[in-house]
Amino acid sequence: MPVPRIPRRREPLKDIAGAGQKRVLLASPRGYCAGVDRAVIAVEKALERFGAPVYVRKQIVHNIHVVTELEKQGAIFVEEVDEVPAGAHVVFSAHGVSPAVVNAASDRGLRAIDATCPLVTKVHREAVRFARDDFEILLIGHVGHEEVEGTAGEAPDHVTIVNSPDEADTIEVRDPSKVVWLSQTTLSVDETMETVRRLRARFPELQDPPSDDICYATQNRQVAIKKVAKNADLVIVVGSANSSNSVRLVEVALEYGAKAAYRVDYADEIEQSWLDGVETVGVTSGASVPEVLVQQVLEDLASAGYGEVEEVRTAEEDLMFSLPKELRQDLAGKRDDRALGGRSRA
Repeated sequence: MPVPRIPRRREPLKDIAGAGQKRVLLASPRGYCAGVDRAVIAVEKALERFGAPVYVRKQIVHNIHVVTELEKQGAIFVEEVDEVPAGAHVVFSAHGVSPAVVNAASDRGLRAIDATCPLVTKVHREAVRFARDDFEILLIGHVGHEEVEGTAGEAPDHVTIVNSPDEADTIEVRDPSKVVWLSQTTLSVDETMETVRRLRARFPELQDPPSDDICYATQNRQVAIKKVAKNADLVIVVGSANSSNSVRLVEVALEYGAKAAYRVDYADEIEQSWLDGVETVGVTSGASVPEVLVQQVLEDLASAGYGEVEEVRTAEEDLMFSLPKELRQDLAGKRDDRALGGRSRA
């Protein structure tokens, strides 16, 4: 697993005159989505219910701060289930796993808790359904991403991964009349639609998924940063390097008018030079980022004179998902107050 980075201490950002009327445009929605919230609470509840250690296959969500905090509570993150002692509790991450992983855990007698985001599970079910009907599935997503591996693993003989719009121009299929596209849930909406456009130009009978595969939270965060970016000299996205949706937010910000955009895990990564001549800073965060990290960025920017914060809200989010069935009751067997996961989200 990646080695946690300890936030370094540095001098506060300086308030340098000459940038005009300084302000922050704070994108909303941002941060934790319902699937991430559910997954993180699942690990916390497993630790409360079963005691440490609880093992987690891969990072529960793609955020190094979240992983580090859960490690402090007794979670142990592993790459594969064969690293987990026989009979122990193991949590599957929000990104989902293939049937092969589920079977491997069962073979070792592991007590598995599936924290896969329900929206990812939906894509898995679509893959199973289309494979059963002998469709070739063009899975738009990033090779090597855990979510893509899990979805492809549901129907490995029927899935071809399309990694980019350019790859759509070279993909070959067995039967152009029986082909459907699905997608990773955390992609750029615009890039995905461009990939679909190119695929359909080659395969006119290409079918769409029954419902949108890119999750509501990914779309909402991209819509919000698009609105912010057109008025921002600089955009700061809080999120980890392996977070697909966080990386996409940087790309979307640049595409929609931001003069510069950077991704940071922590506020102390903001460079003083980024603020040279900057009047308006846009701030957002990926769907696996706790709000405390955004607030630290706002505090740091305030020390540089960006104390005026205007929220730019483009949607309301109130979706919550039930916890995995193993965690819906407390130790006394009563329904737990947090059985329906839900921390406040921006």
